[in-house]
Amino acid sequence: MKHIEIIDLNFQGVPESIAAFLIRGQEGSILVESGPHSTLPVLEAKLNSFGVALKEIKHILLTHIHLDHAGAAWAIAREAGASVFVHPRGKAHLLDPSRLMASAKRIYGDQMDSLWGDLQPIPAAQLKTIDHGERLQLEGLTFTAWHTPGHASHHIAWQLENVVFTGDVAGARIGQGVIVPPCPPPDINIREWKDSIRLLSRLDVDKLYLTHFGVFQDISNHLSILEKTLDAWVDWIKPYILNGSNPETILQDFKLYVEKSYEDKKMGPEMKDKYAKANPLDMNVSGLMRYWQKFGDQH
Repeated sequence: MKHIEIIDLNFQGVPESIAAFLIRGQEGSILVESGPHSTLPVLEAKLNSFGVALKEIKHILLTHIHLDHAGAAWAIAREAGASVFVHPRGKAHLLDPSRLMASAKRIYGDQMDSLWGDLQPIPAAQLKTIDHGERLQLEGLTFTAWHTPGHASHHIAWQLENVVFTGDVAGARIGQGVIVPPCPPPDINIREWKDSIRLLSRLDVDKLYLTHFGVFQDISNHLSILEKTLDAWVDWIKPYILNGSNPETILQDFKLYVEKSYEDKKMGPEMKDKYAKANPLDMNVSGLMRYWQKFGDQH
């Protein structure tokens, strides 16, 4: 029988914004997601509170290589000798993270260290790629990797028995808050994302484990709202793109648009802060603008 611990990484001092998940196997422990390198001390302390030392982590399953999901994997791999499982499209960036880090530094500038920390190469011997639908036997447990592009081309949803760890492909949802699609650059693809949502809806599972943040059982309702919101966001930004609007104007108006949904859910300042850390609105505008630049004539 599996037992899953949700580890709140308390990103930037804000609870319920980024999670990692601990599963204890027969002889070693498994992490789904590592979180960013900046939260590694929190991760280690919370593992210790569950009676697990960092060096006991034998396997890390990454949903994708964005820094809020995979940024600490290199440090755990170095400390524990852990194997790191990743989508084939993500492997090169973990072998040599220089391009990934350069891109992040262009976006985050002098906030890079405080937000995300460091990212160093993972040795090839510890990096394992996995195919779509492939089953992975680890510590007496069977995981199935589902390639689920849309949020990122290198995205995997990991199924374990009757639950699935969805990374970002099933969106972000915190407590009783809204269900939103994280849309950062560079490779949002709406058609692929909707196909991935439909794949999730066909799985024989009864729980979604969201990295941002928590466990949800109303799967059909959740995925339906996510797809409708994804369409609504893409349609909302379209006239701004066609009119050549200034990005600052788009961001200002997008904040008002999204915050209206926050008000509809009666979300207070504390909940809004959690969403701001889990799914920054400026990153959504950048991602949606890039999507229209790449695929607008196909939408």
